[in-house]
Amino acid sequence: MGEESAGSRQQRGKQAIDLAMQGRWREAVAANQNLIESFPGDVSAYNRLGRAYTELGEFSRAREAYSRAIEFDPYNAIAQKNLNRLAHLDEVAVDLNDNPYVEPQHFIEEPGKAGVVDLCHLGPPQVLAKMGAGDKVYLRVDGAGLVVENGRGEYLGQVGSKDGQRLIRLIEGGNRYSAAIVSAAADRVTVIIKEIYQDPSQANRPSFPVKSVKSPRPYISERVKHELESEEAEEEPDYSVIATGGIELPPESAPELKDKGNEE
Repeated sequence: MGEESAGSRQQRGKQAIDLAMQGRWREAVAANQNLIESFPGDVSAYNRLGRAYTELGEFSRAREAYSRAIEFDPYNAIAQKNLNRLAHLDEVAVDLNDNPYVEPQHFIEEPGKAGVVDLCHLGPPQVLAKMGAGDKVYLRVDGAGLVVENGRGEYLGQVGSKDGQRLIRLIEGGNRYSAAIVSAAADRVTVIIKEIYQDPSQANRPSFPVKSVKSPRPYISERVKHELESEEAEEEPDYSVIATGGIELPPESAPELKDKGNEE
């Protein structure tokens, strides 16, 4: 019976994660509430419930869910981090269309066409606190800088000068791009930018330097699933742009990267 219960809990947890990955937040609320009724001490379900309420703009309920997670696991880093984030948010009605959610599989790091970048000159914490992995953002050329804004037109930060100047030239040449949040915190915001249209005049001009490793990586889905699945206190993956324009992976990912390189 215990094994059956454990299997049911795992399956229902996976279903709740799938709903969240699709941005079906109201259904995700119901799925996690049902799971908690059967397994009252499920810390991960409380964390997922908190994330769903946050995405719906129901911040007091989100705080309650994360606080329940802390009651069962006082050192749970995910709940603590999100309670800190919620401290910057006011209880206001949120238009979900202002901050549309992007299906994670739509944003993968493709050689030459997409890249993951850290923003500089970040916006105010109360604005950054509204953003989560998978949220769609928008690029805007502002003089010599490439600015990133959310759906409400609020300033989030600026793409670094090296990537920004290259992308500005391509945008002015007719290219178009989509962008989405990979991770967001008060002191660091990472976005993935993907070329969705290449103007014929920009042929043979990659949007990002081509890496030596050709395997596409689904960065947003990795980040979102990390937030939704993690039960232990884990640190966020450390993705950063390196001089070659590639992505520097955490040390524990190096063997996997090496194996992929040897397969080619």
